[in-house]
Amino acid sequence: MSRSRNVPVWWVACLGALLLDVADARAQLRPIEPIEWSLLEQDNTFSASAGLGVLFEQRASLAGTEGTLLEVGNFAVAWRAGRISLELAGTLSRRFTDKQVFRAPSFGANPPDGQPRRDAGDIRASTLVRLAGDGQTGFVVLRFGTRLPTTSEESGLDRDRTDFFASIAGRWRHGALAVSGESGLGIFGTRIPDYDQSDVFTYSAGLEYDFGPFTPSAWFLGHQDGTPRIVIGNEDLRELRLGVRAGHRRWIQATLVRGFAEFSPGAGLLLAGGITI
Repeated sequence: MSRSRNVPVWWVACLGALLLDVADARAQLRPIEPIEWSLLEQDNTFSASAGLGVLFEQRASLAGTEGTLLEVGNFAVAWRAGRISLELAGTLSRRFTDKQVFRAPSFGANPPDGQPRRDAGDIRASTLVRLAGDGQTGFVVLRFGTRLPTTSEESGLDRDRTDFFASIAGRWRHGALAVSGESGLGIFGTRIPDYDQSDVFTYSAGLEYDFGPFTPSAWFLGHQDGTPRIVIGNEDLRELRLGVRAGHRRWIQATLVRGFAEFSPGAGLLLAGGITI
């Protein structure tokens, strides 16, 4: 099937909204993951993936330490029926090795004791609704969901608070090239009694090029608070991801991570494999 050569304006708007100041900002430990777009294309109805990651120079805000974060059991399962898709995703286990202290631990978080910090990761449940497009050359979706409080604040790795988010996302494909963008708002819970929610701008932008056996990609994603107030545990996040995926229906992928915010990792590697049917 031939693909349209017209570039829709919606993805230009999405990308334009993401041209933010990339200087260091002052979080959830990790940003909200981009959409797994392969589920929404053509006649696919189910996708699942699993993987792990290692992130260096990662800051744990509540613990007040910087170190190496190992994530095991990064997963995502999604099912689509017509224009509606449901997704459950998250991280089963985290292991954090303290390397240096940059401030005293926050109230309720354990100080360094020479042992790795261990905890469950966040769990995300979300719904996607296709608003427009044919799933071939381009489409627009509404995404909304929540991140559940599955962590213990004693570990110092994350907040035991619920987050809500909603966004508009778009994707345009021309031949082997695919361009994606997403922007929206998040309401993230905080640990401060007189400031019980942090309203943030969430975003991602990505490029992919399908060479056949391999598909390289580049993503820029993160979130930014709308106020200059510094809230421990809710700092801004910003990172660049460069990846290569092998396969389509069944695939494996390796992704390099480079952080551009104070509480994003200095560098990292994510490995994953999955299936789309």
